[in-house]
Amino acid sequence: MECSLSWYHSDLTSPAALRKKLLLLFAMLLLWFYILYSCSGLCLSLPSLVYDYEAGRHKSASASGAGVSELRSKLLLLRSQAAGEEAAPATRDLLQDDAAAPQTDIPTAASGHSLRPFDLNLGGFGAKKLPQAIIIGVKKGGTRALLEFLRVHPDIRAVGAEPHFFDRHYDKGMEWYKDLMPKTLEGQITMEKTPSYFVTVEAAARIYAMSKDAKLIVVVRDPVTRAISDYTQTLSKRPDIPSFESLTFKNRTTGLIDTSWSAIQIGIYAKHLENWLQYFPMRQILFVSGERLISDPAGELSRVQDFLALKRIITDKHFYFNQTKGFPCLKKPEGSSKPHCLGKTKGRTHPNIDPEIVQRLRDFYRPFNMKFYQMTGQNFGWD
Repeated sequence: MECSLSWYHSDLTSPAALRKKLLLLFAMLLLWFYILYSCSGLCLSLPSLVYDYEAGRHKSASASGAGVSELRSKLLLLRSQAAGEEAAPATRDLLQDDAAAPQTDIPTAASGHSLRPFDLNLGGFGAKKLPQAIIIGVKKGGTRALLEFLRVHPDIRAVGAEPHFFDRHYDKGMEWYKDLMPKTLEGQITMEKTPSYFVTVEAAARIYAMSKDAKLIVVVRDPVTRAISDYTQTLSKRPDIPSFESLTFKNRTTGLIDTSWSAIQIGIYAKHLENWLQYFPMRQILFVSGERLISDPAGELSRVQDFLALKRIITDKHFYFNQTKGFPCLKKPEGSSKPHCLGKTKGRTHPNIDPEIVQRLRDFYRPFNMKFYQMTGQNFGWD
């Protein structure tokens, strides 16, 4: 027995046996590392059930090829819809922008966008890219509503807050700006929105320097209503400001409009557009109607998706009209207990403005509106 054990011990400790053991151990370690690496990035392809609300049935998420691509789109769609529940609340005025809403999505150079509950973690996959599309205007036009609606699309990734890179932070450099962006996968579009770009003279040249192929989106609204909404926002922050009437006119007797007041100046859309057309052709600029974004959100979103060369995923099935609020809302996202409506709070009611002042403003804007209609080939019906 002693001899037998010695033989066994000798055989196990021989150089050849040790090499075999080491090779086997190394192979097992490589296999485990490969499995861990695969699981960390491709966990979306592990078997799980995703509810197909269109077909009304359950599908296995373990499909390969086109099935994995479809699963990724569905999960991103659910992420976007769920993320909408945490979006910055808007006021009763649906066409409310970030300047009036609490910032719950403050971008940082470290992350590019704040994490939300149910937000899909892409892990090490995807890459940060400079935006291919930018919502450049206008303030109080409905840019927040448009961005929240667009984030339902699985192939759109957007910064939640306004970066203000091309008007306020350009000196920080393009790498700083790029680092604000969320990671995107192949085929996804990176977007941001900063409404003040449209009226910033330097913004057009700066965006062109970044990408001459950038697609630009401008949400426009009746300039008279927009000006009153702008004033209402300022009034809520500074109750001691002069009246709307005194700010509107340089001379009330002559009826001379003060175009230096930003609330009036922003609405001269034709003037601002001339600056942008020095750098970008009209085919790269899409004008979205703020009024139709309320009356027919699916129709306007179809135009935007076509402009971005994306599949029409956001349709009328994603919206319902809230009769109480008078606004369109996103239907209940999958896995959420309630729908997402941009008019959660009553918000600000516009002050009563003398009808004569409103008419004076309409007369002032009319020639600029006519020129804008001619330049864009669209009649927005503001007159």
